[in-house]
Amino acid sequence: MPDYILTENLRAAIEIQTDSIVSKTVFGSEHTKVVLMALDAGQELSEHTAAMPAVIHLIEGVAEVLLGDDVHRLEAGAWMHMPASLRHAVKAVTPTVLLLTLFKKH
Repeated sequence: MPDYILTENLRAAIEIQTDSIVSKTVFGSEHTKVVLMALDAGQELSEHTAAMPAVIHLIEGVAEVLLGDDVHRLEAGAWMHMPASLRHAVKAVTPTVLLLTLFKKH
């Protein structure tokens, strides 16, 4: 058995569902958790903070993203790193798929 994980088409691993937010953990280890999320247009991850640093990579769609006091309208391809405790939120303007990576404390 190989000691790696390969997903040849990450986007195909999740479906956008009407009026919903869907999430799927695609990797988890002692130090990292990677979650694929699909948000239908208008769905929102409300403002919150996380106890650990995180990265969001927007794979598909358009989203309004709050990072601290700044709001950004971002499209597929956008990438952002957030330190622990940064206020953030995500609202899907169009159907949106994103990859969230959480870096657990040691």
